[in-house]
Amino acid sequence: MSKGVNYYVEAGKRAMKWHADYQKKMKQCRFDTIAVHGVYSMQEALDFNQGAIIEPIYMSSSQAYRDSDEMEAALSYQIPTWCYSRIANPSMYYLEGVLAMLETYGTKYTATCCATSSGMAAIAAACDPFLTVDPKKPNEKMNFVATCQVYGGTFQQFAVRKDQEKNIEWRKVVKSNDIKDWEKLIDKNTRFLYGEMPSNPGQAFFDLEKVAKLANKFKIPLIIDNTVATPALLRPLAWGADIVIQSVTKTLTSSGFGISGAVIARNNLSHLKIDNEPLKANFGFYIKALPNRDNGPNISPINAILTINDIRTLRSKIDMMSRTTMKIAKFLEKHKHIEQVDYLGLESHPLHKLANKYLVLVDSEFDEMYKKKVNRYGHLMSFRIKGGAKNARLVFDAMERIWRATDLGRIKSVATIPSISTHQQQGEEARKTADIPANLIRLCVGGEHPDDIIADLTQALSVLDGKKVKFTAPEYSAGGASSARLRK
Repeated sequence: MSKGVNYYVEAGKRAMKWHADYQKKMKQCRFDTIAVHGVYSMQEALDFNQGAIIEPIYMSSSQAYRDSDEMEAALSYQIPTWCYSRIANPSMYYLEGVLAMLETYGTKYTATCCATSSGMAAIAAACDPFLTVDPKKPNEKMNFVATCQVYGGTFQQFAVRKDQEKNIEWRKVVKSNDIKDWEKLIDKNTRFLYGEMPSNPGQAFFDLEKVAKLANKFKIPLIIDNTVATPALLRPLAWGADIVIQSVTKTLTSSGFGISGAVIARNNLSHLKIDNEPLKANFGFYIKALPNRDNGPNISPINAILTINDIRTLRSKIDMMSRTTMKIAKFLEKHKHIEQVDYLGLESHPLHKLANKYLVLVDSEFDEMYKKKVNRYGHLMSFRIKGGAKNARLVFDAMERIWRATDLGRIKSVATIPSISTHQQQGEEARKTADIPANLIRLCVGGEHPDDIIADLTQALSVLDGKKVKFTAPEYSAGGASSARLRK
C-alpha cells in the first residue's frame, strides 16, 4: 500500500530537525572536539552503522528506495537523500559537516559545505555560478577581481579557462593590501572578489575585514582561499567573507593519502545583488544539488573518509608545524647564502603586524600550555638564494631529508622551485608581477624535529661553499623498471 510522498516528506523534516539540533550542540564544543567528532553521532552509529565508532566508508554508487513515493520525494530534493554518489553520499556528508562547523567556529553563522574532487574543482564550483550571462544584457562583458598572488593552478584557471577561453576578464590586484587597488578595479559588471591568504608561495596577505566591507558595499561575494592557514588559524567567514575554498588535499589531509577540495559558504547571502534566490539562501547546497550534479566534480567516499581522519588532530599539527617553521625561518634569515625569507611570522616581514590580527591559533587561550591567544603563521614559507636561479637549483638538488615535490601540507617536509613547477605555466612576466623569482624555493614544513630540517638545509646550502658531497640515489625506484624512474 502506498504511503504517499507526504509521509516521506514529514519523516525527512523530523530527521533534518534532529540533525540540526545535534549540530547546534556540537557547535558549543571546542574546536578540537568538533574536529574529532564532526557530525557523526553515537545514535547514528548505533542505529545505522553497527555501532562503528569511526565514520564508515559508504562505497556505494547509489541509494535504494523503499517505494516510488520515497524515490519521488528524494529525487525532487524534498527529503535528505544520497541518491547517487556523484551528488551525495553519507561519507561525503560527514566531511562536509565537520568542515562547515570548523570554518564557522566561534561565530553566530551557519554554513553549508560542498566537498569536491580537488581544490581546483572547488575553485570552479565556487566561482562559476556567479559568471552567468544576464539574459537582459547578453552582450555585457563580465569581470572578476582577484589578487595576482595565487597558486599556479588558480592562475591558469583564471587567466586561461576564464579570461582567454570564455572572455571573462580577470582584473588583477597587484598590491593586495592596498584597498584602493581593489576598489579601482570594481565596476557594475564585477561578479566577485577573490583572494588567497596567505598566498602560495609568496606569503601575500591583506586586510580581510576591509576587503569584505568593500565587497558588501558593491553587493558582490568575497571568496577566500584558506588552504594554507586552515580554520585552525583563520576563519574568513568570521571576518565577513561569504565563501571559503579549501584545497583539502593539502594541510587538512596531511597524510597525503587523499585528493579533495571544499566550498564552504555562509547561509543566507541575501545582500548579494545576483538574481538567484536558491543560490543566496544556501550556496553550498545549491552548487551540490544543481551545477555540480550536472558537471560531476564532487568528492569520492574514500577520499572523504581519509580526510576526516587527518582533520581530527588539525589544531595540534598546525601548532607544532608553525612553531617548527618559525625556528627554520629565523635560521635561514641569518644564513649567509640567503637573500630573503618570506614568512609572515618574522618581525622583518612588512605584513607581520597585519598577520597578527588574523592568524591566531584557535582556542589557544583555553590551552593549558598557553592560557592566552597566541599567533601562529602556518607551515608554508619561501626563501631566496643569493646568486640567482643556478644556485637555487644547486641547493634544491642537494636536499636529502626534504622531499622535492610540488606538494604541500604534508606531514613530511616538501620543497619546490615554483618558477619551474607550480607557477611555470603562467609565464615570466606574470611571475614577476606576483613576485615569484627564479631563485625562490618554497618550503612546506612537516612534522619532523626542526633540528633535523635545519641540518638538511645546512648541508644543502653548503654546496655553495663547495663542501657538499652529492647524494647518490638508487638506480631504480621501488617500483622497478616498470616505473621508468632511472637515476640521471
